[in-house]
Amino acid sequence: MLLSIWSGRKIGDKDRNIINEKREREEKSNMAATMVETPPPQLITTIEWSMMDKSKFFPLYTLSSFTVRCALYPLTLVKTQIQVQRKKEAYSGVVDAIKKIYANEGVSGLYRGFWLSSFQIISGVFYISTYEGVRHELGKHEISPRMKSFIAGGCASMVGQTIIVPFDVLSQHLMVLGLVKGRTGCSKNPKINPLGLDLDKGLSKAALAREVALRVYRLHGAWGYYRGYAASLAAYVPNSALWWAFYQAYQEELLRISPLWMSHLFLQCVAGTLGGFTTTFLTNPLDIVRARLQVEGVGSMRQVFKSLWREEGLAGLYVKGLSARLVQSACFSFSIILGYESIKRVSVSEEFRPHVRW
Repeated sequence: MLLSIWSGRKIGDKDRNIINEKREREEKSNMAATMVETPPPQLITTIEWSMMDKSKFFPLYTLSSFTVRCALYPLTLVKTQIQVQRKKEAYSGVVDAIKKIYANEGVSGLYRGFWLSSFQIISGVFYISTYEGVRHELGKHEISPRMKSFIAGGCASMVGQTIIVPFDVLSQHLMVLGLVKGRTGCSKNPKINPLGLDLDKGLSKAALAREVALRVYRLHGAWGYYRGYAASLAAYVPNSALWWAFYQAYQEELLRISPLWMSHLFLQCVAGTLGGFTTTFLTNPLDIVRARLQVEGVGSMRQVFKSLWREEGLAGLYVKGLSARLVQSACFSFSIILGYESIKRVSVSEEFRPHVRW
């Protein structure tokens, strides 16, 4: 009897072990099936306006924009001086310009007009808000991402230029005064010093900026602050529209051909740089005309084109200041996209965060 009870218990334990093992195998099988059947979360390649926390986005974007402009402003100054000079009367290229400006004026010479130009940060906030807002509205219709970026980029530039042109005019007058300093007879040259400023007074930067603003008003009236506005729109609206469209196009192609482990943010920075190069090649003549009109304040776009054609020829019209603008464009495009896309990732709402890849 005891033997039968012991045998029964042994058999019962064995059955329970078999049942438990079977249950464990079923659970592992179900878990494996779940892992195979559950798809990975859908990745978001473009963080849209509605996905972001604006209270985070705007302060961070403003700080990022100021930092980039502060770091790269010398390239903007050099580009403007090379575009305004006649042939190669002052500088033979970007490196030569930086060396000579630094030798004559020190580091401060590379930041001439910076504080006036820094007001572009204000227009930058309106610019990016317009860009994202227009893209958001166009997203309600069946429009391709590239076309959305093209239209939104153009609209954003119109808003930004309307705000910034007066500051742009004043800062460019201050920039080209560097062509005067250290060159005999240049201070009387109306092409380089159209406001006829007496630079021998030793005015402080603030006093010089105030003097430039007063001279512009006395010579041209209130409209003088918007001199070259049409040229700015003609240069910057196509530039902005094309840059965003090329950025979208290059980003899509890079995502298509790159391996999955490649950083999405890095690909976006490369796409922005390539977009900047392409746009710069296409719009350089328009930017030269804009710079000449805003500084010299004479003639129309057509007259400035004719004058440039006589002075530089077709090659000069495309090549003049191109190296400086390419360097500036590459640095700005990479830096702006790095900051812009990083801030969008930081500002994205919690519900979308798992779907965003760095």
